Amino acid sequence: MSTVDGPVDQPPAEAAARTRAPAASWISWIALAMMTTSSVASLRPSPTMAVYGLACVFLYLIPAIVFLLPTSLVSAELASGWEGGVYNWVALGISKPMGFLAVWCQFAMTIFYYPSLLGYVASTLAYVINPALASSGVWTALVIMVAYWSGVFISSRGTKGVAGLASGGLIIGTLIPGALLVILGMVFLGQGNPSAAPMTADHLLPAWAGIASLVLIVNNFLSYSGMEMNAVHVSSLRNPAKEFPRSMFVAMGLVLLIFILPALAISWVVPAEQLSLTAGVMQAFDAVFAQFGWQWLTPIIGIMLVAASLGGMLTWLAGPSKGLLLISRQEGYLPPFLQRVNKRGVQQNILVTQGLVTTVIALLYAFIPDVSSAYWIFSVITTQVYLIMYLLMFVAAVRLRRKFPDHPRGYRAPMLVGLCGVGFAASLAALLIGFVPPSQFGGGNAGMYFLFVAAGALGLGLLVPFLFYRMRKPSWKQPDQPEVSPS
Repeated sequence: MSTVDGPVDQPPAEAAARTRAPAASWISWIALAMMTTSSVASLRPSPTMAVYGLACVFLYLIPAIVFLLPTSLVSAELASGWEGGVYNWVALGISKPMGFLAVWCQFAMTIFYYPSLLGYVASTLAYVINPALASSGVWTALVIMVAYWSGVFISSRGTKGVAGLASGGLIIGTLIPGALLVILGMVFLGQGNPSAAPMTADHLLPAWAGIASLVLIVNNFLSYSGMEMNAVHVSSLRNPAKEFPRSMFVAMGLVLLIFILPALAISWVVPAEQLSLTAGVMQAFDAVFAQFGWQWLTPIIGIMLVAASLGGMLTWLAGPSKGLLLISRQEGYLPPFLQRVNKRGVQQNILVTQGLVTTVIALLYAFIPDVSSAYWIFSVITTQVYLIMYLLMFVAAVRLRRKFPDHPRGYRAPMLVGLCGVGFAASLAALLIGFVPPSQFGGGNAGMYFLFVAAGALGLGLLVPFLFYRMRKPSWKQPDQPEVSPS
């Protein structure tokens, strides 16, 4: 990782020589594209969006234009010009403290992401083994803990293994089941059956329902979050300047296909009133298979979906925490204990510390019957925290283009200022919409909801990194320490 103290216009060959990964650690740009796709796209929202029929295309394309496209193209330029991920971009473009804030926000949002993702894994496995387990808090807690700690063990083996497992999980658990849904949907229509959802031009746009419609559209912005996360692995590519942008474009195309086509296929076969948003994607697969007498495939698909989710979790484990480790060793933002790595250079202590928090959250599922409403608020808080990082990234990108127009970049995003303006506005809109209580909040007090979310976002997103920054000591800096812990 190039330092922010050094000259930013240093020859790229010299910078690469200091940051290039060993040959044994190289990953291909296709593997990185798969890792990125795995960290962003999944089939989980397909039944929810299938309810809107043809309008789901609009609901995905608008966020793709105003959020996915800017984040993908901007992060491609930044990563092809400056290694080190979001910290280096924001530190160079704005300031080092803001860079730390950005990478902290990227890391902090995963605190509640893992329990949410693994809760989905628990319910999917329950559908395969015994559907009654889906309502068991003890079952959910056990799956979360076992899956997370297994992920920590796998991640501790190094990035190359994570890339392989994430790619495999994406292919087995997302691309194959998604393609199967689309093929069966087309066969269903080809047999002369009418589409369950109207596919006429009159249904291209969703019905307008005021603020609820805005919440729906903006929530889909967040479906695309994470495109920038794997930029921290740019040094593991043989030719980062060319290969990273290429991996981003492939990932962007795959993400759009994975979100839109399976949702459409479900809407062709299953009437909206029969879609259970609580049973989710497993119920949708079961309903589609029922049309062909293939319901025996449902448990197999469940196992495949679990593989995809676990692959996505591994990608998130490997990305943000690595970025936090790199800048903490360089600038001394975290105490030495959290900077220790294992013999493969993996940030094991950060992962273990985060795992203790994940375990506590998992235990809440087991011992607190009505944890869902509080957990929803926590999830919103972490989303707000993540959006702070995007706001900083877009500002930094504009400043870097203006401050260092001649700095070598492997890729230059077209109309960068416009892209950043659109991305910033979309992120700000999503941030503000997050303070509006969702329908799931029921008759709760809107004022209390706002206070909880605001206090949580300020605490996790601003207060905690501020305290780390104020408590830092010169002895915490370890920029020259090899990424191997004492045996």
